[in-house]
Amino acid sequence: MGKQLHGGDCHQIQRGDNYDTIGSLATNVADGFTMVAVGDIIVSRALTKAHDPGFGAVVKILHDADATFGNMETNIFDIRLFKGSPQAEYGGAYHISLPELAPDLKAMGFNLVGRANNHTFDWGVEGMRETSRALDQSAIVHAGVGENLAQAGAARFLETTNGRVALVSFASTFTPMSRAGDPAGEAPGRPGLNSLRLTRTIMVLPEMLVSLKRIRDALPGFNPRGEDANRVMLAGATYEANSWVGYSYEADARDVANILRNVRRGKQFADFCVVTNHGHEPGNWSETSPDYEQSFARRLIDAGADAYVVHGAHQLRGIEIYKDRPIFYGLANFIYDDLRTPAGADMYATYGKDPRTDTDAEVTLAEMFKGYATAPGFSDPVFYESIITFSRFEQNRLSELRLYPIELAHSERFANRGIPRLACAPKAKAILERLQKLSKPFGSEIFIENDVGVLRPRSCSPR
Repeated sequence: MGKQLHGGDCHQIQRGDNYDTIGSLATNVADGFTMVAVGDIIVSRALTKAHDPGFGAVVKILHDADATFGNMETNIFDIRLFKGSPQAEYGGAYHISLPELAPDLKAMGFNLVGRANNHTFDWGVEGMRETSRALDQSAIVHAGVGENLAQAGAARFLETTNGRVALVSFASTFTPMSRAGDPAGEAPGRPGLNSLRLTRTIMVLPEMLVSLKRIRDALPGFNPRGEDANRVMLAGATYEANSWVGYSYEADARDVANILRNVRRGKQFADFCVVTNHGHEPGNWSETSPDYEQSFARRLIDAGADAYVVHGAHQLRGIEIYKDRPIFYGLANFIYDDLRTPAGADMYATYGKDPRTDTDAEVTLAEMFKGYATAPGFSDPVFYESIITFSRFEQNRLSELRLYPIELAHSERFANRGIPRLACAPKAKAILERLQKLSKPFGSEIFIENDVGVLRPRSCSPR
């Protein structure tokens, strides 16, 4: 267990200063506490026995940390025994893994996984429940789903020799029917995931708004009552006049309050709190985060988070150190072994395939190269480049962050690609230089030492 506060060393309890009536929300782990965080785990089978060259070195890094986290973006069950069905509303592909994946993730070193993402309900509530059972049987702590919103939003806990770790998981990108709900009166709660709903506004130049108004006004059924001169509602989208063109997001105040409360509550019962979000916004094509993200990330840290990990866009985004705690705005893919089976009839139809003549692999290839409605295809090598982050804490603050570049074998046969290995020197340099550029707007200075990125908070940097 991490360091505890006892009579003589208790801090004065205050409100509004990162304290509450129970105790300090500050980091409370033993010196030398370490955390590994990686991005999306999209994998269909066990890998530790596959003897993939280079994978062993990656596994060693995962095993070297007290807490090892990844976003599990798949469902785990045996299709021969499964009582559910593929859903009409799914996350762009039906992600499914064999039952041996759960013990294999444990063998890799994972002891924490996030569950809230757009693939949580690919196979309905039955798939969600089967996956939970598989992870529980392998003693992997998971958060972000539950039989109602209270369960989905609650922190789950990992016991380590250097401190108790809380995990809170939510998703800003999710299928609408997967959102969990609490009971109300006689109505029961709804199983699903912990969601952060976002309202999107499309920013356009004033002259563009004039054209949009002409289209709106010409359509039947338009009622000018209450019209806002600077905004246009058209075909379910909201446009607003501005000096730049792009997307702007506003987080739902109720969801924000619920998430912040669960972070605070999780930290009150733990020494260290990991908070994670699965978000594609503004799109998988973007290297930059949505405009709401930075201020919200800092609010999470202020509420008690010791690390905030974002994933979902499938490519790297920047890193910020705020109050000596890491914020990872996008950790890309960790495993992208995406040759899944079965694919589901709806996915066949989406890509013009016939289950009588085409195979699941051919459907997957079509999705990877053509993309789907909300994302581009994934044939670009950038989706096969990522990092393993290794954070060390001393005196209850981040002392050093090491970034190990990995590549996911993009050039290999499709059935063999997607498995991580430490990047070769030229590729490692390219990945880290890109991450330097992406992190610079956050004031983060990443040094490259022996093909590894190193970031030290200014308070811990050698003088």
